[in-house]
Amino acid sequence: MANRFEYWIGNRYVRARSSNGFVSLISAISMLGIAIAVMVLIVVLSVVNGFERELKDRLLAMTSHASIEGVDGQLADWQKLADTAMQNPRVQAVAPFLNGQALLVFGEQLSGAELRGIDPALERKASGIDDVMTAGQLESLASGTFNIVLGEELAQALGISMGDKVTVTLAQGIVTPAGVVPRTKRFTVTGLYRVGMYEFDRRLAFINIEDAKRLFRRPDSISGLRLSVREVYAAPDIVREVAMQNGTLVLVNDWTRQHVNFFRSIQITKSILFVILLLVIAVAAFNIVSTLVMVVKDKQADIAILRTIGARPSSIVRIFMTQGTVIGVVGTLLGVLGGVLLASNLEHIVGFFESTFGIKLLAADVYFISDLPSEVQTGDVVRIASIALILALLSTLYPAWMAARTVPAEALRYD
Repeated sequence: MANRFEYWIGNRYVRARSSNGFVSLISAISMLGIAIAVMVLIVVLSVVNGFERELKDRLLAMTSHASIEGVDGQLADWQKLADTAMQNPRVQAVAPFLNGQALLVFGEQLSGAELRGIDPALERKASGIDDVMTAGQLESLASGTFNIVLGEELAQALGISMGDKVTVTLAQGIVTPAGVVPRTKRFTVTGLYRVGMYEFDRRLAFINIEDAKRLFRRPDSISGLRLSVREVYAAPDIVREVAMQNGTLVLVNDWTRQHVNFFRSIQITKSILFVILLLVIAVAAFNIVSTLVMVVKDKQADIAILRTIGARPSSIVRIFMTQGTVIGVVGTLLGVLGGVLLASNLEHIVGFFESTFGIKLLAADVYFISDLPSEVQTGDVVRIASIALILALLSTLYPAWMAARTVPAEALRYD
């Protein structure tokens, strides 16, 4: 209770209008600098978190949690392997697939694409393709109908719409007396999907797995099995466990290895951005040093009077530490509030500017994702706010120590 006057005076110095307008301006700038630095760091890390979340969700929607493939690209006795996988309590669903490369031709437009033969009923349980359909239904890929589902980017590149017929040409040809003739088949477009990743929307097409077997002339084998597991981060252990239980030589893969470079680059980028932007917070926090130094010079007479009436040097230290801490706390709180609000509404803000000015901030063929995602994580916000407060507190030590060394007789010599 005896030391309460120190905090009262420190808070009073923050709220009072100084006779030196420049000192008051520097104090406001220091507070604003911390707020802006904290806000920018929260927004940037939230965008990186959003990219990581969207990349994971969209990759898992199309590439599955794990996969088992034949050593030579062909898996013959796949039903037995599928039964073994479904007996594992941690496996949620299994779906066969058959991959192949083809050339899609429509009118004068053509494009290379990866054809993936699937069983629509099983695929719905093992992946999220059904959730990203924008036109048509996945059930339209019935056996013998030779229907096809395309990504929106691929359909736009070919100029295709629903109901059009596209010619699928394979590199493997048919030997005739006139020479080798490429194998072709016409498919009807009965569905469109959009994941939001150029890698899939532009290059991947789905057909029925039985139609794929006829097209690629592989009646008794498939490329592999896609596994949906109950514990996403345990996918590497689960798929190896299934392969070992089956007892045959197969190739196993999972989402953590298939696109490991994407996630690793995001983590590295996040760490680098955190360090760089942390320096901005440090610069803003250490502006408090110059602010308090000028306040100490401006309040020399006040300090001398306090010392004369019995205030100890430790009390003077606490007064100016209180003033610097208040600046840091208020600046940090404003930055946290502004950063969380901006990051939470960033997608709407970016969408507004894109529609208003007719610009596109993210090109899908460059950044893999066409939208700007954002995800505020409580851990990041707490860490940023804590570091900002610690730096603000450290910045008060030297000016407060300098104020405590003030000699009353020297300060009041000309008063």
